[in-house]
Amino acid sequence: APAAAWEGEILPARVTGYDPVWLDAHCLSGRWIWARLTPPKQAVQKGSGSGPIRSTPIALLNRENFSVWNNLVLQLPLNSAGLSLAAQDLYDHLARRGALFFEDLVKATGLLRTQAEDGLGELVTWGLVTADSFTGLRALLTSSSKRPPVSIGKRRQSVALFGMENAGRWSRLPRELNEKAPGTSSGQEYRHVQDRGAAETIGRMLLRRYGVVFRRLLDREGMPLPWRALLKIYWRMEARGEIRGGRFVAGFSGEQFALPEAVGMLRSIRRSPASSQLVSVSAADPLNLVGILTPGNRIPPVSANRILYRDGAPIAIREAGQVRFLVELDATSQWQTRNALLRRTVPPQLRAYLGRPA
Repeated sequence: APAAAWEGEILPARVTGYDPVWLDAHCLSGRWIWARLTPPKQAVQKGSGSGPIRSTPIALLNRENFSVWNNLVLQLPLNSAGLSLAAQDLYDHLARRGALFFEDLVKATGLLRTQAEDGLGELVTWGLVTADSFTGLRALLTSSSKRPPVSIGKRRQSVALFGMENAGRWSRLPRELNEKAPGTSSGQEYRHVQDRGAAETIGRMLLRRYGVVFRRLLDREGMPLPWRALLKIYWRMEARGEIRGGRFVAGFSGEQFALPEAVGMLRSIRRSPASSQLVSVSAADPLNLVGILTPGNRIPPVSANRILYRDGAPIAIREAGQVRFLVELDATSQWQTRNALLRRTVPPQLRAYLGRPA
């Protein structure tokens, strides 16, 4: 998902009273790790200092599954990344000495603090490094002029709320480089999954995410695993009684597989009367299944685009600042729909890099 979407849209929509400290706690404990998995499709000009931006795709992963995804990614050769001298120096120090705090990196390289920040930003953009906490990414996404000082006691300190000092250690990601020469890439971002254990991990992840899995859903994921490989995994799981096979969602051809608890939820939803509940989500949210599970064109997964669901069905979208209704609504309902599409809650302490609600 886009870097800014995690705390701007996805997590607050699922966790009541979301506090960024909770995400940092999970990252610092070692349970979760954030990183860019796929490198940019085109190299930036050397020395341009291109760091992460709000739309940079960042993955938030369970650390025990990181090796599965990391081994699938085709990383470009380091010399094709066009790294600046500062970024290359930082990368070399992390490769030789292991994880280092920001202050230690500045001292070891002799770089200015701003140069070190820009260099780390380049390395994050290329998926080469990560930090112990999510604060490291927040600091790179927040300009220095917008980093508010923290009040400690009666004195205002110069330490930023999401400064590099609070990011923990920076470390190099163990990436296996794709040895293809620059300009000869086949356009693939992933290797074919050959390890049976990795394939089963991916299959279980899809089941936990959607409850019901069928071929059409893979269009949303861009998986490196073909459907025929997933079928073998799901057939074995069905034979062991872990999941159920059948036809659970109408309108889609092919085999479908579901977790037992998902089948029960589907039945209860079908029997429940319509409540006309409105749910607004960002188009960058994994719940953006417009054009995949529902008719119509797909909505680009951009954080600013929004989708409004009523009882699970999309009724309106906001794309490029324009609201488009997918069903007929009266004037009052249209007004309510527009308000629901614009409503977005941003935790106050995150507005420095996320901005205010739209």
